[in-house]
Amino acid sequence: MTKAMRAILYALSYGNIEVEAARKLADLKKLDPMRIFLRKADTRIFNGEHEVPVRLYFPSEKSMEEAGTAKSAILFFHGGGWITESVENYNRVCARMAQSTGLLVASVEYRLAPEHRFPTGLGDCYQAAKALFLGELLPDVDPDQIILMGDSAGGNLAAAVSLLARERKDFMPKRQVLIYPALNHCYTAESPYESVRENGKGYLLTSEKMEDYLKLYQRTEADRKNPYFAPLLAEDFSGLPDTLVLTAEFDPLRDEGEEYARRLLEAGGRAELHRIGGAIHGYFALGIQHLYVRESFEYINGFIQGGVYEKDTVLPVEEAGQRSPGLPGSHGEK
Repeated sequence: MTKAMRAILYALSYGNIEVEAARKLADLKKLDPMRIFLRKADTRIFNGEHEVPVRLYFPSEKSMEEAGTAKSAILFFHGGGWITESVENYNRVCARMAQSTGLLVASVEYRLAPEHRFPTGLGDCYQAAKALFLGELLPDVDPDQIILMGDSAGGNLAAAVSLLARERKDFMPKRQVLIYPALNHCYTAESPYESVRENGKGYLLTSEKMEDYLKLYQRTEADRKNPYFAPLLAEDFSGLPDTLVLTAEFDPLRDEGEEYARRLLEAGGRAELHRIGGAIHGYFALGIQHLYVRESFEYINGFIQGGVYEKDTVLPVEEAGQRSPGLPGSHGEK
């Protein structure tokens, strides 16, 4: 990363979160001229009496006509710190995801904090997953061919949905993709993760902002001890989906995402991990031609098509050829 780029990022990495200003800034994405070319359709599911909008994105015009008979799908939860962003703002991301993977993408408009604090948004996501897995949303989709996916706060929600599904036994995802997920409950100096200290200032998402997001998301202080709020707090990581974790080199959330992959392996699960070198938090929203995004879709498509590598292995972290401490050096090494 050049000195000029670092200076720009530092200037943009201002302090505390102001909800309405953050939402207005995020909503600028609605001006994207690409939105008129989207192949999409809107539907809904219900969480109790609340209607949860779900937007479907199609890889092609033909797939739109065949949506009712789709066999595979991605269920996507958007990021935004649980307080900003929307399905509309993620139009480009989800449309490109459908085109790049060749799969139907279902994006969930879960309710946001602080108006709707934990666990309301999680409940919306869980009910959307339940409707999809039980054939109520798209009857012909094979439950074994559904991939949970989310970025940032959406990665948190995907991991929490998997934990909740394991507990309730309504359904059980086989695979999940977590893109720079927020999985912990502390971003102060007390955090055990070095990336919070290394990357907590000057890279757009700051540790100070993460603390603000958590305060706006939580209903009570006790929520911070809840594994559905912070999935890294789970006591048991067994029986969870095969997982692909993508982290960004200059991201305060980097180490907790990588720790989650390690916890899955230690519990006898299957996980694949890649650190995107040079990237910062939020890079997945960049154009599809961007190097970081292309690299990510190579990993995502490989994971969708072939699953993870050998059991009990994690791929080497991609950072200038260096290994991450505690991770195997190659996918055949144990």
